[in-house]
Amino acid sequence: MNFRSKATLENWVKDFRGAREAGDLVRVIIQDGSDGSDTGLVIVPVKNSSVSIFMQPIRIGDERWTVTLEPNDENTVLDSHQLHALASELAVAAELCSYLEARSKGHDELPSDEVLEEV
Repeated sequence: MNFRSKATLENWVKDFRGAREAGDLVRVIIQDGSDGSDTGLVIVPVKNSSVSIFMQPIRIGDERWTVTLEPNDENTVLDSHQLHALASELAVAAELCSYLEARSKGHDELPSDEVLEEV
């Protein structure tokens, strides 16, 4: 099963930060899967916008990821410097999504409640 736990995603985000030297504010939070298993949800904070960004696998067993930009009720008004900073943050989010998809290819991890005991 192509599954990614919170702990696995935290390691992948750490590796991404080390390789890219970006994404310092990215974090992984617990997200309960439909079967109650620990699936991580990757949060990408945005400094100068009311938009929230999070990413997650399309579904367990799929190596593709989706990025959701969740709007707030407030308008985001930016000057040119803030807009450039937002563009940079979105570029890092896109790179992180691609990185997570690449790491998901061939990854095989059982949910913690399905780990087989050694005989």
